[in-house]
Amino acid sequence: MGDIMTKIPVKNLPITLAQFLKWAGLAQTGSDAKAVVREGLVLLNGQVCNVAGKQLAVGDRIELAGELVELCLEQAADK
Repeated sequence: MGDIMTKIPVKNLPITLAQFLKWAGLAQTGSDAKAVVREGLVLLNGQVCNVAGKQLAVGDRIELAGELVELCLEQAADK
């Protein structure tokens, strides 16, 4: 796994693995995201995941090409 982990906030769940890869900037397009997943290049919580439609949960860790990111929910600003 990569040494440095970046937390990537999302506003709404559910989100699929392919959608998250695009959102996190790990893939340029949805097609690119699906392709790298199908090729077995993506680790989800340390294991290869080849299901682009896999629903993610808060705390899931995704690694692609040495970049490690963690999904977290974007926190609303306190008033």
